[in-house]
Amino acid sequence: MTEPTTTNPNFYGIVDMGSNGIRFSITDLSPPTARLLPTVYQSRAAISLYDAQFSSQTETKSQTKTRGPIPETTIAQVLDHLRHFQSTCSDFGVRATNIHVLATEATRTAPNAAAFCGAIRAHTGWEVRLLTKEEEGRIGALGVASSSARVAGIAMDLGGGSTQITWVVEGDGGEVRTSPRGAFSFPYGAAALSRLLQEAEAETKSSDDGTTALEALKAEMTRQFQTAYRELEVPDPLLLQLLQTSPKGGRQQQQQQQRSLYLCGGGFRGWGYVLMKTYSDKTGEGEAYPIPIINGFRVPRAEFHDTAAVLQEVAGADTTTTKIYGVSRRRAAQIPAVAFLVNVIMDALPAETITHIQFCQGGVREGFLYDRLPPAVRAQDPLLAATQPYAPPSAEVLHDLLRAALPGTPSPRDTDSFNVPRSFLATNLLAALANLLFAHAKVPRESRAAAALHSTATGILAATNCLSHVERALIALVLCERWDGELAPTDEGYQRQLVRCVSREEAWWCRYLGRVAALVGDVYPAGREPEGRWRVRFETEWSAVEKTKNHEVRDVLHLTVRRGDAATTSMLQEILTDRADGLEKVGKKKNWVHGRGVKVQVTIV
Repeated sequence: MTEPTTTNPNFYGIVDMGSNGIRFSITDLSPPTARLLPTVYQSRAAISLYDAQFSSQTETKSQTKTRGPIPETTIAQVLDHLRHFQSTCSDFGVRATNIHVLATEATRTAPNAAAFCGAIRAHTGWEVRLLTKEEEGRIGALGVASSSARVAGIAMDLGGGSTQITWVVEGDGGEVRTSPRGAFSFPYGAAALSRLLQEAEAETKSSDDGTTALEALKAEMTRQFQTAYRELEVPDPLLLQLLQTSPKGGRQQQQQQQRSLYLCGGGFRGWGYVLMKTYSDKTGEGEAYPIPIINGFRVPRAEFHDTAAVLQEVAGADTTTTKIYGVSRRRAAQIPAVAFLVNVIMDALPAETITHIQFCQGGVREGFLYDRLPPAVRAQDPLLAATQPYAPPSAEVLHDLLRAALPGTPSPRDTDSFNVPRSFLATNLLAALANLLFAHAKVPRESRAAAALHSTATGILAATNCLSHVERALIALVLCERWDGELAPTDEGYQRQLVRCVSREEAWWCRYLGRVAALVGDVYPAGREPEGRWRVRFETEWSAVEKTKNHEVRDVLHLTVRRGDAATTSMLQEILTDRADGLEKVGKKKNWVHGRGVKVQVTIV
């Protein structure tokens, strides 16, 4: 006899009835990983409630210009999927009070919205929450906040029926602020705009002033977004202040001069995946973009605005059987409309306001759940929350050792080519590395480096949706080197791709810090330092050395390894000597990364 399912009070079932599709998910908000919004179940029904309202009732199902009610056949399909999800929620033990049905533009504006929601209530017992335009924008902004740490910038959500714009700032204590004016919503979703463009292209006649319907549409949209931006009253000084005073430092400080536009919604995510596809063309080496995760993908404004490259990529896919990863045929068909919108918002938003674009997985579903989290949970650093389960007993000691191995003062020449990149000064990055130092210890020796290299894209951190691609690359490269960096040829190619995701300076410091981590791992094989019995401590200092032959002045990083009373065995001395030799080798010019690196001298005392 089957045992009855025990309910889990921390499981939440969400139905997100969008314009382009309906998403079903179950999320676990149990501590200590609630900040990550881990998904235990998800599925999607390819039902476009927007298109359904423009379908004629003839057998040909041709599209009409007149909007009608959601057809009974479509309602029946939706009800069937909802009943299936209701059964799934029962299997997982989701409490009935923890199941929420959220509906956006297509349902909100449907002529028979009340009857549609009534049918859902009658067949499932679930009440549909019709989000207003303002609620949809606010919850979408919260979804953006859930997708990263300390977001600050403009946020846009592109659905099938509408697009919203607002600003979002996450401050200390988990407080998330959005514009007091709410969000501005326009009927320019990917599906809706595709229809508008088709209608405009069909109007071949120019207006009295000589402009075409397409030109008039673009001008009108540009004016609307410019007006929205002004009326949102973006608190630019506040954004800078938050970035400058962020206690997490590092990555946030590095982005002080980078003004971000955060994008979520299926239409924008499709654009991001196509940009990833263009990566191999731009590198000229035919290698695919290494991180197949849209969340945290970040590009400069000019690259985002390169609509010609994106349209060319999509056109090329149309002429072959090759499908662009992450982009369905339906999404690909909407790319021209998204390109039109991209041109509009890049014209409407000042260049000095937006320098970089970051893609986010979070949307209505994530924003709704993130809003339910206590401020203390929202304030948690997602990288630390994700890596804490892997932390060794003396993680704080290991963190202090990694930090001590990085010079705390500028190099003699004080240039970015030699100084420690700001990304490495972030407390959360070093703490996360300390947590993960032994995460792959159980993997067979010959596979540890490869497992570590893939850990952030397809391994233990793959499901963590709150990391930037730079963070994923840095962690993977350091951990690979921590396990000696011995890779098979196929994995060497992936390593080269990851290196391109970071700066040359960051790539070299990954090698250096990874070799320091290998030394630490050998000295503390269990990740534990017995109380009061330290084994090694690090000290660093810079010097400038002039070469005899060509009188070239070179900065030298001196790393002193001090042994404690608990580290006097000859075996440990041999280990330290071997690791010190490896550290000095990484500092040789032939081992620098594309001309970037630092000479290293190690002294054991």
